[in-house]
Amino acid sequence: MPHVTLFDNGNHHNVLLEDLDAGMAVQANQHVIVHGHAGAILDPGGHKVYNRVLSATLGLLKGGELRYLVLSHQDPDIVAAANGWLMTTDADAYCPSLWTRFVPHFGLDRLVERRLHGVPDEGQVLDLGGSPLMLLPAHFLHSPGNLQVYDPVSKILYTGDLGASLGMDYREVPDFDAHLQYMEGFHRRYMTSKTVMTAWAAMVRTLDIETIAPQHGAVFKGRDLVRRFIDWCDGFECGIDLILPTYKVPQA
Repeated sequence: MPHVTLFDNGNHHNVLLEDLDAGMAVQANQHVIVHGHAGAILDPGGHKVYNRVLSATLGLLKGGELRYLVLSHQDPDIVAAANGWLMTTDADAYCPSLWTRFVPHFGLDRLVERRLHGVPDEGQVLDLGGSPLMLLPAHFLHSPGNLQVYDPVSKILYTGDLGASLGMDYREVPDFDAHLQYMEGFHRRYMTSKTVMTAWAAMVRTLDIETIAPQHGAVFKGRDLVRRFIDWCDGFECGIDLILPTYKVPQA
């Protein structure tokens, strides 16, 4: 499975796995973080990619232990294969507490349900073999229960669907203005409101970020592109700011 290293200091590795053969399904990225002998996978995906992603992840661990599945929200491109991961590894899964009663509908075996943990609305910090992973609140971007992950070692912010881009043929954003055409429509429709976008921008400006890595599409690498993206989100009109005029009874 194609993958690219986003960060590597010899003991801490951040790797992007790309699903480049999605067919009719939306393209999705899976992100693996390995610190020493402990690993985590973020938004591991659905059944179609499960075998390839599992094999790639175990290869990256090199005999280490997969500690965590981090599920940013309830969409099938994130959680549909969760049962397979929990049945074949000893990892614990963390998802927003709002969705812990819904994820089992994807077929969690009773033997592994106890390893699905809810993340409180205010977020929490996980210990990945001595390295912190910060689970940040990102509600309504786009899910009402949603989280993002910040890794302070690599200084990568994993933003899930926020920052998603569709239709381009590059892994890293080369030019922010030219890249907007691949983001704008998605964000207008899937993100909830400028109020939430503005709140998110204020929160993440307190973090030291060198890379923003979404779940779909290209990565924003470098502080200038990170700043441009955060500034673009701040006050961006979307969702309920735009959709209300469509609330009309359709004509026969």
